[in-house]
Amino acid sequence: MRVLLDADVLIDVALNRAPYVESAAALLDELERRPGSAFIAWHTISNFYYLVVPCRGRKGTREFLLDLTDFVDVAPGTVQGLRFAARLPLRDFEVALQVAAALACGAEVIATRNLRDYAKAPVRAAAPEVVLRELR
Repeated sequence: MRVLLDADVLIDVALNRAPYVESAAALLDELERRPGSAFIAWHTISNFYYLVVPCRGRKGTREFLLDLTDFVDVAPGTVQGLRFAARLPLRDFEVALQVAAALACGAEVIATRNLRDYAKAPVRAAAPEVVLRELR
């Protein structure tokens, strides 16, 4: 199963946010054992960086991202993907970009805690603990 990781899942791990870190970290651990199954959207990288750097610092945040790329690929971004996202009937444009990224990399599910904003998305969204159960 291919999984697109929403920024909230990564931030939960990077900032050790209770009570979410446990399931998010377990999901990342499982995906690390499955090469080629984990993806992030291109724009997630900058969003993650600017949200995490105040707590982890520049060096720590960059190291986290570099370690992540040992087993997580970046979904390709295209003009067609941007146009697709802009036409989706979703209120949150960032969510629409996540959906476009998921489709671009062939993800079957988007791992996120933000399920409400994905309710009308053409790609299924599920909480990290649900994705983890499905992978096992």
